[in-house]
This record gives sequence, C-alpha cells and structure tokens, in this order.
Amino acid sequence: MNIVYYRLLALVLAGILDQIFGDPRVAWHPICLIGNLISWTEKWTRPLFPRSKGGERAAGIYLVIFVLLIATAVPLAITLGLYRLHPAAGVLTESLLLYFTFAARSLERESMAVSDALESSGGDAGRKAVSMIVGRDTEKLTEAGVIKAAVETVAENTSDGVIAPIFYALIGGAPCACFYKAVNTMDSMVGYKNDSYRYYGTAAARLDDLVNLIPARLSAILMMAAHAVVKKSRKWQGVQRRSFTDVWRIYRRDCHAHASPNSAQTESIMAGALGVQLAGDASYFGVVHHKPTIGDDLRPVEREDIARAVMLMKATAILGWLLALIILVTFAII
Repeated sequence: MNIVYYRLLALVLAGILDQIFGDPRVAWHPICLIGNLISWTEKWTRPLFPRSKGGERAAGIYLVIFVLLIATAVPLAITLGLYRLHPAAGVLTESLLLYFTFAARSLERESMAVSDALESSGGDAGRKAVSMIVGRDTEKLTEAGVIKAAVETVAENTSDGVIAPIFYALIGGAPCACFYKAVNTMDSMVGYKNDSYRYYGTAAARLDDLVNLIPARLSAILMMAAHAVVKKSRKWQGVQRRSFTDVWRIYRRDCHAHASPNSAQTESIMAGALGVQLAGDASYFGVVHHKPTIGDDLRPVEREDIARAVMLMKATAILGWLLALIILVTFAII
C-alpha cells in the first residue's frame, strides 16, 4: 500500500474526528503550541534588530522563517518516524495532526452560539459571543452588526479553516497542513497594520496572502456550487432565492473589495447568496477602518442568516472533502 492510500485514510479519519469532536480546547493543541512559539520568538527577536522600518521587517522575516521551520519539521519528523515504525501508527498520527488543522465543526458551534445568544439574551450576549470569533471591536455593534460579523467570519473561515487545510493536506499531508496553519496563525497574531506590527508583521501578512491565493478562489467556486443545492432547503424559505447569475455578478464586482486579495472571495459569494450587504467600516483596537461594502442591500440581515451561512459553509466543506477524496482515489488507482 503506497502513501496515497495512507493519506486518503488519514484525511477520512481526520474529517470524522472533526465532525464528531470539533476543535478541542486543550493546552497541547498544536495550533496553541504554534501560537506560543510565535509569541516566544517575537519576544527574543525584536531586541536583536534596530527599532526602524527596515529592522522590524527583518525581524518579522526571521520570525516567519524560524516558526515555519519548527512548525513543519516537527510534524514531518513525527509522521515519517511513525510510518517507518508501522503504517497504522503513521496513519493514526497523521489523521490526529490533520484533525487539529480542520475547523468546520468548531466554526459551526461558535457561530451558532452567536445566534443562540442573540435569541435568548439579546444584544449584549451576542456582542460577547461574537467577540470570541472576530478580531474587530464589538462593544458598540448593533444586532445587525453582530449578525454581519458572524456571517463574514463564517464566509472567510470557510477558506481558512476548512478548504485551505484540506488543499494543503492533499499536497503534502499533515506537515504541509501544519505549515499552512502556522502561516495563518502568524498572520492572525502579528499581521496587523497598527503601530506595533505595521512593519514587523509585513512578512507574515504577505505570506498569508500568497498561500491563500488558490484556496480562497477554490473555496469561492465550491461555495458557488454549494449554494445551488442549499438554496432549495427550508432554511432559505422566506428569502428570495438568488440565481447563479445574481451571485456571479456580485462575485465579479466585489471579489477584490478587501485590501487582502483573498478575504472578499468567499464573502462576496456569501453576500450574493444571501442577498445582503456585508463588510463596510469596522473598528480595530479603537481605530475605525473605512472599508467598501460587499453585496447589494436587498434586505436587512436577520438572525437566521447565521444558520444559512453555516449551512452554506458545511455544504462547501462536503464538496471540498469529496473533491479531495476523488483526487486521491484517482492517484491511488493510477
């Protein structure tokens, strides 16, 4: 049995684990360990370089290289060693590592927690719940703002937390998926345009843009296909069902609305599918950032839109899994 069969089995097991358990909140979670490594590396690299524009950018490049070497080499050594020990040990270990990189189930739970909080306790609870899954300031968000923030997070993380890890796992198994998650984690920790990270986080932010170029667009294509299925469901009753042409028009117009070349790819599909307007101005660390809107303001957002966004994410994830399995089975046969 060759490595393609092993990777196929590991992907299947990892997907099952994700759907059953979601992302476990444990201190030894590999992504938590990567986050600790990033924080530790930042603390000792900053003093080594001048506090200048060039110096901080050089320190940020050092951070990226060092973190990626550790985050990729460790799972590579572990999986190779265990595969040599016994194939079953290698498959089980690789499936566990891959499971930690997938976030479909956790994304569903955390976004629906926002919907449940709004339904049961109102705006304050909704703002608190959404603060757990977004990076923006949430204290002054209206209920509509909370809903939009949750829907946007589901849309963006359909790529970052579902399709992109599958894509990189398909290319190089658990080590490649861990490489991607390390890049993604660095961007979420240091890729800010504020006084602390404007230059230090440049390398991490640019690399994150690069590694997401293909997965973000693949996610948009899969989400477009998924919408054709889910729009016929009961959750879409009472909402004008958008045609392929409608969604494609929004995508073509707004897919580059963000400063990031990737974020608006899935957000524009989500906005077009729901028939709502997303994005716009947002506050980060007390500073309002003026951003263009995405989608047409055909109707106000409502609480049910969070559940609709989750349904679209799950359908997109299923298509992503099926595509990956078809590719692996094809290579296995060949």
